Order: sequence, then structure tokens, then C-alpha cells
Amino acid sequence: MTKELEIIKPDDWHLHLRDGTILKSVLPYTSKIFGRSIIMPNLIPPITTVKDANMYKSRIIEALPVDHSFKPLMTLYLTETIDVMDLAEGFAKNLISAVKLYPAGATTNSSLGVNDFTRLHKVFEKMEEIGCILCVHGEIVDPDVDIFDREHVFIERVLDPIIRTFPNLKVVMEHVTTEEAVNYIKTSKENVAATITTHHLVMNRNFMLAGGIKPHYYCLPVAKREKHRVALLNAAVSGNSSFFLGTDSAPHFDSQKESSCGCAGCFTAPNTLPILAQVFEQESLLKQLEKFVSINGANFYNLPVNSEHIKLVKEKNPVEFPNKISTPEGNITVFDPGFPLYWSVKSK
Repeated sequence: MTKELEIIKPDDWHLHLRDGTILKSVLPYTSKIFGRSIIMPNLIPPITTVKDANMYKSRIIEALPVDHSFKPLMTLYLTETIDVMDLAEGFAKNLISAVKLYPAGATTNSSLGVNDFTRLHKVFEKMEEIGCILCVHGEIVDPDVDIFDREHVFIERVLDPIIRTFPNLKVVMEHVTTEEAVNYIKTSKENVAATITTHHLVMNRNFMLAGGIKPHYYCLPVAKREKHRVALLNAAVSGNSSFFLGTDSAPHFDSQKESSCGCAGCFTAPNTLPILAQVFEQESLLKQLEKFVSINGANFYNLPVNSEHIKLVKEKNPVEFPNKISTPEGNITVFDPGFPLYWSVKSK
């Protein structure tokens, strides 16, 4: 018999949509399924003012298919010279939902990010006062630190000192990848949370490196050992309110991925929910999926859960998903989880 699961319409609390023609090509894969998404601000040039955020939001809304109801939640790209009053006013007027901290050079389009974290104390003080959420790309960029250790070293050197200095600041550690990060979130106060991506739940570093380098599995933070993937999985399926979905779906053209210096990112928007349903089912915890994708994040962001519902259906035969999507500027490869998918998403 067909297996079905009805859940509250999900949200994506970490999403890259890019801009221009690529935005129009990738947006429908998210807007068809998700009610809201936290939109990353690392465009070129980055979104550093509320005016920039408003203009970007307008471009996103213009690119929406007419029958999709989707709300982009905008963020500002944190710099050491950000206008604190602009930030506060934008948050008070619900024009932005969070501020994103990129250590300079840590990931795609982060060169204008932060070098000296002590210069941000006035910003953090204001954000703590008004309740604005700080979203953090949690990796140290010290060249002496091994790339597989950058996350837990960042926690020790940067994140924990910030949280101790500003104990009421709401912080989301984005796309956690390590057992150390999971344990840190579990033992933190309720104002500290983490997003977990779809791809980090299903792959370890062997996916990228064993049997040849596979550039479409290269992302930042990089996938870690199997024990870390298991820690992420256990956190996601636990129902713990401090963990929720942030896909970090990051489209890059194949020409950018398959190059001598390939871009970091996995494009998971087209098949995220079917992958997650299968992963949660394999753990015999499908009942926890709704908390992870639809409830925990909304609660942390002080937003009501979506009023609409969607239905997930387990099919008898594997469901076909596109391997690539074409855009006017080139192809984008869709993330391959490495196993057949049997779940599909239906409108309620």
C-alpha cells in the first residue's frame, strides 16, 4: 500500500538563490515546496544595507511563478563597518530577519567578510538588545588550522567568546558538520541553535574523495568523517528544538564546479524533502521530520508555523529527479544522494 505523510509546509533557514537568470532558474524548486527561506546575502556586491535587501527581495518576488506562495526572509552581510542604525531600523520594520557573519575568505563570496571580530561588539550589543539573530558561518580561516578542524576551532576561538560576552544574543551556527558542534549546541542555552543541511546528513568525506575527486560533493564546510555524519543525523531526528533544516542549497554552473579551482556548494533544492523523508524513515523516526523542517526553525525565529500543509507520498518505484537543470548561462548539477529515492512531494 502507498505510504503517506502529511506535514506542515516546511521552511528553509539557509538558502542561496544567486541573482539574475540563475535566480529565475533555481527559485521555483524551493518556492514550490517551502513557505519561507532565509536568503543568503553573499552576492557580488554583497547585501550590506536594508535598501540592498529590499531591492534583492523585489527581484526574488518578481522571479516567483505566479502560483507559488513563498516569502523570502532577507539578511544583511555583516562587515566591520556596517551601519548599526540601518540594521536596527530594518529589523524593527521586519525588512530583515537576521544578519550573516562570514569570516573573510571562509567560503563563496566572503572576501568582504570579517577579519577582526572585536570590531563587531557594538553591533552584537545592539542585536542582543533588539533580538536580531546572528547567523554564523562557523569556520576559522587561519591557514595553520587543518580544513577538517576549522569548525570546532572556530567554536573555541570565536563563537564561544562571542556568546559568553553577549549571553542573550540569538545565534544560529549554520550548516554544522561535526560532533563537537552538535555537542556545543546541545549544551548551550536556548538562544543558540544550529541548522543542518540535507547533504551533510547523507554524505561523509569519502563521497568527495574515494575513487577520485568528485567536485559536485565539494562544499564548505567540507563533509567530515562518518562519526560526524552520524552525530548530525542523530541531532536531526531527535526532535531537539535547537536543530532545524537549513539546506545551504548552493547552485553553481558545472563549468565552475568542474574546474581547476571548483566552487564549493551542493544544489539540493530539487530533491531535499524526498531525501530527508527517506533518511528519517530509515531511522524509524519519520514522525520527527515535521519538527526538523517545519516547526523548530519557525519557533526559533519567533514566527508562526505555516498554515498550509504538504503531503509526502512513498511510491512503489524509485522517483525520477533531474540530474541537471539548464539555465541560459549553463547547466547546474543536482545533488545525488547516492541511493534511489521513493518519496515524492504532493500539494495538499
